[in-house]
Amino acid sequence: MIRADDLHHCREVIRTGSLSFHAASKLLPANVRDPALALYAFCRLADDEVDEGQHKAAAVLRLRDRLDLAYAGRPKDAPEDRAFAAIVEEFEMPRALPEALLEGLAWDAAERRYATLSDVRSYSARVASAVGAMMCVLMRVRDRDALARACDLGVAMQLTNIARDVGEDARAGRIYLPTDWLADDGFTPETFMANPLPTPEVRRMVKALLAEADRLYRRSEAGISALPRRARMGIWAARLIYDGIGGELRKQHYNSINFRAHTATWQKLIWMGQAGALAAVSSVMPRPASIYAPALPEVAFLVDAAARGQRNEPRSAAVIGVLAELAARDNIGKGSPQA
Repeated sequence: MIRADDLHHCREVIRTGSLSFHAASKLLPANVRDPALALYAFCRLADDEVDEGQHKAAAVLRLRDRLDLAYAGRPKDAPEDRAFAAIVEEFEMPRALPEALLEGLAWDAAERRYATLSDVRSYSARVASAVGAMMCVLMRVRDRDALARACDLGVAMQLTNIARDVGEDARAGRIYLPTDWLADDGFTPETFMANPLPTPEVRRMVKALLAEADRLYRRSEAGISALPRRARMGIWAARLIYDGIGGELRKQHYNSINFRAHTATWQKLIWMGQAGALAAVSSVMPRPASIYAPALPEVAFLVDAAARGQRNEPRSAAVIGVLAELAARDNIGKGSPQA
C-alpha cells in the first residue's frame, strides 16, 4: 500500500518530531501503526509549515493544493504526500476529515482568536479531533459512539497542548486562551502577550483548561473498548502519556509561562505498562455507559463525516470562505503589479 521508502521517511519524521506519539505508536499493531505514522507525518508537515513559516497564508494554500492532488490520485512527489494518497485510496478516507484539519490551520494562519471555551473546543476539533477520527478510519471503525469518544480524546489532547504552551505561544504572538476569560481578569490579548506573567489569574486559566481536558480524557476511555482489541493498548498509551503532561503542569502549580512541561522516558515506559493492563481489563469488562454520551457539539460534523464514509464530498462553505480570505491576504502581501 505505502511504498517502503516513503514509510521509512514518515517513521523518521515522527521519531524525531513527535516523541509522545512515537512512543504510543510502538504499541499499535503493524496494520494500524504503519498508516498511522504516515498520517501523522503528513499532518505534522502541514502543521509545521503553517506554524513555523513566514508566509502562513501561502502555506495553507499550498496544503489545499496538496490535498486536492492526493484526492485526485496525483500526489505531490514527496514521501508524506505519496503515503497520504495511498491511505486515501486504501481506507476510503472521507475528505471532510483532512479538510477540517486544513480549516484549523487556516484559522491559525488568519491568527484567529477564540472568545469562549466552546470556540477553543471548535479549534481543537479541527486540529486534533480530526486526526482522531482519521485514526478510527484507519482501524476500520465507523461506529458513531466510538468516533465521538475518539474526538473527545483529540480535544483533551489539544487542550493539554494549549495549557502547556501558554507562555511560549504568547511570546510568539499567539493566544489560545478564551479571550472572555482574559477579559474577566482585566487582560486584553495584547497586554497579556506583551508581558506574559504567571499570575494567579493565569494559573487559574491553565487549571481550568486542564480540568476540561481531564473530563474529556475520562469520557474518552469508554470508546477505547470499542476499538480493535490489538489497537487498544496503543490508544491507552497515547491517552496516558498526553495526560501526563497535564500532571507535570500541576506539579509546576500551573505555571506554563516560565516552564514548559515535559515527561521523561521512564515515565512514558510506566504509562505504556499501565496501558497494557488497562487494555487487558477493557477486553473482559462490559462497555461503560459513558460511551453513549452525546458527541460534543463542536465535533459532531467529524463524527457524521467519518460514519458516512463518503470519500469525496465537496468542500464546506466554511472552508471555502476561510481559504478565500487567506488567498486575498496572500495577494495583498505580494502587492499589486505596477502599471
